[in-house]
Amino acid sequence: MSAYFAELSMALKAADVFRPCLVLDRDRLDANIALVKQRLAPGLAVRLVDKSLPCLPLLSHIARVLGTNRFMTFHPPVTQAVLDAFPEGDLLYGKPMPAGAARAALSTSGAGWRSRVCWLIDTPERLAEYGALAAALDTELRFAFEVDVGLHRGGFSNPAEVKALTIPKGLRCEGIMAYEPHAPEIPGLFGGAAKALKQASAKAAEFVAALDPDQRRILNIGGSRTALLHGSGVANEVSIGSAFVLPRDFDTPGLDGFQPAAFIATPILKALDPVLPGPAAVSRALQALGLFPRKGCYLYGGKWMAAPVFPEGMKPNGLIGLSSNQQFMGLPAGANVKPGDYAFLRPTQSEAVLQHFGSIAVFAGGSIVEFWPALPMG
Repeated sequence: MSAYFAELSMALKAADVFRPCLVLDRDRLDANIALVKQRLAPGLAVRLVDKSLPCLPLLSHIARVLGTNRFMTFHPPVTQAVLDAFPEGDLLYGKPMPAGAARAALSTSGAGWRSRVCWLIDTPERLAEYGALAAALDTELRFAFEVDVGLHRGGFSNPAEVKALTIPKGLRCEGIMAYEPHAPEIPGLFGGAAKALKQASAKAAEFVAALDPDQRRILNIGGSRTALLHGSGVANEVSIGSAFVLPRDFDTPGLDGFQPAAFIATPILKALDPVLPGPAAVSRALQALGLFPRKGCYLYGGKWMAAPVFPEGMKPNGLIGLSSNQQFMGLPAGANVKPGDYAFLRPTQSEAVLQHFGSIAVFAGGSIVEFWPALPMG
């Protein structure tokens, strides 16, 4: 591990990067993409999750290798950027949007919002609101039903509800979106992930059966933790985002063999023998009890959604706490660090974190080869 981070450090210095930044290992990214291609069940397309990959060159790189033009979107400013960047892109909302947000986007933006965006409908009330919106704008709107296959986060829970609905004029049903990230968390006592996924697939099939044949263009299931665990079934596509860069929260059995491809790198500003404010004897006593480190450092920045990975044994300390300006990190007694070295942290998630630094330093073949602009938060 230290050899890898030493190579990253040398590359950052050679590129004159002496500030906190997000580093993307493109070689590891490509290996993860190859695993997706290898493990994806036949007949399933991939829909790329833009909130987890909020960088147009990153989305473009993955889309090109996988040969997909499908995207799952979550936030109108990002939706607009993806629509502009991918003229053939088909976008499915991954959460139901307030009708007012849809009205604002449809009223002020281009035709792509009407023809290439599929909205998500989770209740009869929202279906009526979108029907009224389509009538007010004198346009046709595409939508998919959000269906509950075990997560219980909302959406239609009974296929009979869907079958009984009258779809307002101006709305066109494209299919369903089923999401089951709970499956890997089900204890073996209750059947484990395999049983939960089987139940989710069976439930999704019931919802599909409630649709007319011409309402089944988008049959979406899965997320990064579960997409590659699905075999043959009614779904024709799975959503994947975070798996490509593997933040820490995605260390799950469904992604065995994938490698972390994104790290926060930041210079170490100070290396010292830490002492708490107040009498030095208090610090010595806490150190003797193992409650306060004998060695430590301060980072350039901090308080990120990330876990320290290098220098080995580096960790925050509750007695000093976190700081977004200069974060203290405790170090093992034998750690050999000095100001100007780099510390590395692994994001716990990719959404939001990849956007925090403005641009992404792309590492490939031992060097920083380019910088990819991240999408703004909006």
